[in-house]
Amino acid sequence: MIADLSLPFMQNAVLAALLAAVCCGLIGTLVVANRMVFLAGGAAHAAYGGVGLAYFLALPVLPVTVGFTVVAALAMAAITLRRIEDTDTVIGVLWAAGMAFGIILLDLTPGYKPDLMSYLFGSIITVPTADLYALAGLDVVLLAATLRYYNGFVAMAFDREFAAVRGVPVGLLHCLLTALAAVSVVLLIRVAGLILVIALLSVAPSLAVRRAASLGWAMVWAAALNVVFCLSGLVLAYQFNLTSGAAIIAVAAGVFFISLAPGLARKRYG
Repeated sequence: MIADLSLPFMQNAVLAALLAAVCCGLIGTLVVANRMVFLAGGAAHAAYGGVGLAYFLALPVLPVTVGFTVVAALAMAAITLRRIEDTDTVIGVLWAAGMAFGIILLDLTPGYKPDLMSYLFGSIITVPTADLYALAGLDVVLLAATLRYYNGFVAMAFDREFAAVRGVPVGLLHCLLTALAAVSVVLLIRVAGLILVIALLSVAPSLAVRRAASLGWAMVWAAALNVVFCLSGLVLAYQFNLTSGAAIIAVAAGVFFISLAPGLARKRYG
């Protein structure tokens, strides 16, 4: 495999894995620490509505999908902020409605129609160079936002009510985090597919948050774990002719369940 790293598509795959790992380490840790994984998942699925709308209106896919997903995510954020009864149910309905909206619009679109399975599973080994630049720019934006609002994100993650009393703009930060997660999801879906994005946003940050001494270190450990998951999955996919996204998820899920084993054993036999 080392010799094949000279091939442009393999270099792009490795770079995409590294950039996606950093992105998911940053935004995923914030999402997990603020217990917003379900909301991020809802935004990810709602992105299908933006894809369908873009093709139906014959407009550029990326900006339309980003705009649609951010609006849908902010609507979900407003619901969670107001603590409306059955919040999870409402987000689930919006999640499903966004996907159905996109599929219906694609059905109504004449001519060429994209294969939605490519958005579901992605293909990290076919990443174009332009998407690498987009991911690099996203990493810079996420890092800048994290550094700028780090203290507020930390306060919001541990106690929202107390943070609000102390003057932290909890509502603004909640919406900002939701919007950043939505944009991240859209850009990452183009590279890795919906299923892999959700795995990278949740598995490594969940492991890191449980063990890191601070939110900052959790981000570092989550990014590092995602790098290990992605590169290990790519090696397995190459060696055994597997789908790259599925191989990465298998590695991440295996590590996650292995990490749970000691705790489960103590509960059962301790």
